[in-house]
Amino acid sequence: MSEPKPKTLHLIITGRVQGVGYRAWMAATARQLGITGWVRNRREGTVEAVISGEEKQLDDLLAACQDGPPAARVEHIDVATSTAPAPDAFMTLPTE
Repeated sequence: MSEPKPKTLHLIITGRVQGVGYRAWMAATARQLGITGWVRNRREGTVEAVISGEEKQLDDLLAACQDGPPAARVEHIDVATSTAPAPDAFMTLPTE
C-alpha cells in the first residue's frame, strides 16, 4: 500500500491575529502535528501560511487555527490548495 501523498494549503487568516502570539503558536502547533511549511505576518494585518502534510494533520491544524492562541480572535480563514514547495521543517518568516 502506498503512503498518502502530502497536501499543501495556502492560508490567509483574518481577525485579531497580529500582536497576540499567533505566529509562534501556529509554528509550535504545526510542529507538534508533524506539519511542514511557514507562517508570517502581512503588512495589512493578516497572517499568511503555507502548510504541508497528510490530510488528517492539516484538518487538525485548520481546526486549531479557528481559535488560535488565547488573545486571538479569528474572523475567517481563506484556504486554497497550493503548489508552492514547503520547506522540510516549519518556519516563521519575516513580515511581508
